Amino acid sequence: MTYRQIRENEYDDLSSRILYEDNHLLIFNKKPGEIVQSDKTGDECLAETLKAFIAQRDSKPGCVYLGIPHRLDRPVSGIVVFAKTSKATDRMSELFRTGAIHKTYWALCIKAPEIETQELDDWLVRNEKTNKSFIARNGEKTPGAKLAKLIFRHLGNTDRYALLEVELLTGRHHQIRCQLANIDCIIKGDLKYGAPRSNPDGSISLHSRNIKFEHPVKKEPMDITAPVPPSWKGVEKFL
Repeated sequence: MTYRQIRENEYDDLSSRILYEDNHLLIFNKKPGEIVQSDKTGDECLAETLKAFIAQRDSKPGCVYLGIPHRLDRPVSGIVVFAKTSKATDRMSELFRTGAIHKTYWALCIKAPEIETQELDDWLVRNEKTNKSFIARNGEKTPGAKLAKLIFRHLGNTDRYALLEVELLTGRHHQIRCQLANIDCIIKGDLKYGAPRSNPDGSISLHSRNIKFEHPVKKEPMDITAPVPPSWKGVEKFL
């Protein structure tokens, strides 16, 4: 297997965004616009880029293994966990499946919530054609509906936006985007769920901020935080 050569500036950028790495895991700070796994666009995905990076950095012959136990939407930034062995992939996938991983997101919303802290429990239905999720008005009786649960906390406001911390209790398609829009807390730049305008870079202001779990091999507690994107002006006081 021959991987492409990573240019110096790209190499330095990728290296700077590794939040944690050992023989089993690579935890990375994804930029908005990067895709975690290949899709119909044909764009190079982050997994393939990182394989080329590892092969070059470690002078590794042959194929580089990098498993994908979970994903982030393309316009979302923040923590992505990759697995460097099939055993770690299987174990991390099981942790995500069983809810043994604690994930926290930050969201910049165009309006503050009426309640400072709240758990949202909704039944969601995914429309595959539009790649969008909707609140199922008939709840669990709706064919294909899945229960989505999260807890949000209003951390405060910047000059123009409300900053929410979101704790995911389930992992549904576009869950945070759909559930927050349903209470009129639309995420900045999220045209698909009602934002009036896009962000200049095509991102939405949703960031996978923190992840906590037990290491699948070492059995040690993991607590990883990703820095907030530089474009998020006014959130410095909440760091």
